[in-house]
Order: sequence, then C-alpha cells, then structure tokens
Amino acid sequence: MIPFSFEVYPPRSAAAAAELPATIDALAAAGPEFISVTFGAGGSSRDSSLEALRYVRENTAVKPMAHLTCVGSSHAEAGLLIRRFLDAGITSFLALRGDLPHDVDGAAAPLGDLGSAGELVQLIHRVQAERVPYTEVQLPGLPHAAQVDRHRAKVTVAVAAFPNGHPRSRFDGQDVDALLAKQAAGATLAITQLFFEAEHYLAFVDRARAAGVTIPILPGVMPVTSASRLRRIAELAELTPPPRLLAALEAADTDEQRFAVGVENAVALVSAVTAGGAPGIHLYTFNRHEAVLTVLAELGLVPASAPKYGTRNKESA
Repeated sequence: MIPFSFEVYPPRSAAAAAELPATIDALAAAGPEFISVTFGAGGSSRDSSLEALRYVRENTAVKPMAHLTCVGSSHAEAGLLIRRFLDAGITSFLALRGDLPHDVDGAAAPLGDLGSAGELVQLIHRVQAERVPYTEVQLPGLPHAAQVDRHRAKVTVAVAAFPNGHPRSRFDGQDVDALLAKQAAGATLAITQLFFEAEHYLAFVDRARAAGVTIPILPGVMPVTSASRLRRIAELAELTPPPRLLAALEAADTDEQRFAVGVENAVALVSAVTAGGAPGIHLYTFNRHEAVLTVLAELGLVPASAPKYGTRNKESA
C-alpha cells in the first residue's frame, strides 16, 4: 500500500471556515499519514492555521502537520510560535523559508533573524528540547541512584524540495545543496513543490541521493481541474504549464469533463513516480476532497465508492 498525505489551507472566509471541517473529515476517513495545514506569509493566518490543526488533532485519528515560515520573524517570535504549536499538541512541522512579505509601498519587508529553512529546522528541535528536557530514571535495586533517560519525545520536521529548481536558485545544483543542508540541520522528510512530469521528480531524487540526501522525498501532486487554475499555479511556481494538459482542460466542455481530465493526469503522474520508487504521495487538495479521493480510488488506495464529482468541485478562476 502506498502511503499518502494531504495539504489543506486555512479558511479565508466565514463560508470556507464552515466547510473546512467536513472536508477534513472526508480526507481523514481515507486514512492518510498526516494532514498538513499551510501558514500565511508573515504569520497572516496564524490563528486560523492553529484552529484547523487543532480540529485535525482533536476530531480525527490523523497526525496534523503545521507549516511554519521564517521570514519576517525574530528568533524570539519564531520560538514563541513554535512553542505555541507544541503546547497545542502539534509535533510535526513543515519548515519553510517562505516568500518575503511586502510593505505598503510594495518593497520587500525585512527577512528577519532566520535566514533559511535550515535555521528554522534547528530552532524547532531546540525549542522542543527545551520543552522536554532529559529526565532521570531510577536504577533498579539502587534507591538513591539514577541515570539520564536519553529517550525523549522528538518532533518530525519536513522541508520543501524543488524538482524544477527554486525560482531564486542562482546555479544548477543549488536546490540539492539546500536540501542536503536542511537534512544536516535535522530535517526528517522532504515534500516537493508541484511538478508536471514524473521525470522531473525522479531525476531530482537521483541527484539528491548522489549528493548524500537520505531522507524520504515525497512527491507533491495536485489534480488540476481547470485551465485557469493550471495557469495560476504554474505562474506561482514560475513553471510552464504542460501543453497537453492545458489543451485537454481547454477542450473540455463541462466541469465534469475537466474534473476527469485532471484526475486522469494526476493518476498517471502518481503511477509513474511510485513505479520509479517514490515512498508515498502528498496531495495538494485546494480544500476540496472530491478530486484527491477520486485519484486515490483510481489507484486502488481507497474504496471505489469515494466521491467522484460534486457541485462543490466547481472552480472559479
């Protein structure tokens, strides 16, 4: 069985907030390894992110994973935020550098004390170590003697990987070097940003392994069910939309046909990367459960009775 996980984002309106619990419930019922919740630039969605994470933790059997970004934060501010998540029972994180926020004049705001995701990884581990110090264990038969128990609760810290290169990469291989540095800082898992061709992921993994990266690298996949969304996510990732997928979505006459095109493409992509050795799959849901659950059903990973199409899937530009 191929492990899978999901990503959702905090609701941006009252209507979205009312719908998100049902979406999380449907995703959790599929049995994912974890559900991650994104975090707005500069902490803009801090409270709503924590609320969604708490819902996952308190109302499902699935592990929640909190996204954290380091831009614009001091060490003290980031440490307090990490402690807040840990105090809420969140022990899995996706540590990201994040995009630089902009001030009212459009200029880039200060980066903050943490200059890289690797530094954020180290800070997460340090805050957890301070919260859960080593304890003493009584030695058997020696009532006044004890030893340090070196087994204590740890955190899972994932990081981002970029099969097609980060938009700010300055040279070939920088993304592999960055991932290697994140691993050295204590990262235990990598999740890729979107890619459109299986070979992009597989070639990146080969380069990373040759460089010494040993942590699992999960491919991130999104079933894209509209041409407008495909253009938008490609623009955000600074990638070229795949011509065949774009043409197929534009040629489809109905939402249901576009839904089928997006699912078929995602199924083919997941099949190719898992056949090539991917250790699992991370599905970007766009806060909709129908498409990702249909992909999993087509792959035989969830019952075929999973919803295949519904009015909630209709997407706007």
